[in-house]
Amino acid sequence: MDNIRLNVTLLRKKVPNLTTAAKNIGIRPATVSNLCTGKIDLGKAEVRTLVGLAALANCTVDELIIRGEQQKMIETQIKTLDFFAPLVKGGTTGIVARPGMGQLVIVAELMHRFKESDFTTVFLLPTTEHNELEGTTELADYVTTSIDETLAKLSALQEEVIFITDKSYVVSGELWDLQEKLVAEGVNNITTILLDLSGEVVDEDMPYGPLETVWQLDADLAIRHLFPALHPIYSTSSIVEGVDLDQHHFKLRQRAQKLLRRYRELRSLVAVHGVNKIPAVELETYERGERLEAYFTQPLFVAEAYSGKEGKSVSMSQTLIDVESILDGKNDQCSVEDLTYTGSLAL
Repeated sequence: MDNIRLNVTLLRKKVPNLTTAAKNIGIRPATVSNLCTGKIDLGKAEVRTLVGLAALANCTVDELIIRGEQQKMIETQIKTLDFFAPLVKGGTTGIVARPGMGQLVIVAELMHRFKESDFTTVFLLPTTEHNELEGTTELADYVTTSIDETLAKLSALQEEVIFITDKSYVVSGELWDLQEKLVAEGVNNITTILLDLSGEVVDEDMPYGPLETVWQLDADLAIRHLFPALHPIYSTSSIVEGVDLDQHHFKLRQRAQKLLRRYRELRSLVAVHGVNKIPAVELETYERGERLEAYFTQPLFVAEAYSGKEGKSVSMSQTLIDVESILDGKNDQCSVEDLTYTGSLAL
């Protein structure tokens, strides 16, 4: 069952209200979401789940499964995004966050970075006014105000496109209609990023429908001003081991998530009883978890005026070297402050 994944594009096209539809036939929305992003190995999915999804999409199980086709990541050179939940080229990414947790800063940073790349950014404004978008949409190459205008623009662009818009177009169903029209016209150069200006997605099981990538922001990291505040456990991507993701990267991600999961448990103990109550055998785990968490902060170019720190880019290959170094204890001599808001450890 190697080298297979769910046909998320087909599922998105055929079943736009997937959360409700899945619930109605006894499939948990979380299960569907995890299958779409690859958090659950498709080879381990229950047959009845696949049969149920195929029935919803009015297709065969074989049509619901893609074999041998590789997905490609778009490297952002933002350490935590590339490492924990790579952006899938041609896929749809959803940001799960409440207001004030930094989702607009991430979007602004991506648009800034893509200006120096082969990607063109298009931002479709929501139908209602949001003052918080001021200063963000100006970074897009093109800003559109309606679905029809967006369809015309996306159809005309020949280069690779990063298309950004708000959840409101998912709720109305207009986004899926737009994507269906683009597919019908043979337009396949669009990578979509969805944000939620209402902040409601945090409380919903599957707010955007099927996604290739989920970037879930973490309130605890945001409160402690550790940005980009990407949750290292709940954020995920359909790019999988041995197919699209380098096996070394996959294993390092597993090690890092295991360490950070235990570190977060120990932080709760420290918050109540102090660091002296951590068992001696766990102290190393706690301290390396602190260092790794600090490493995944990063100065962003669009925040330079506010932070006073020069923006940094770190290649995926260098991030892997740095993470392995921290996990192996080669940076145990470094303080947390030394690792907070830095770029590469090689500098």
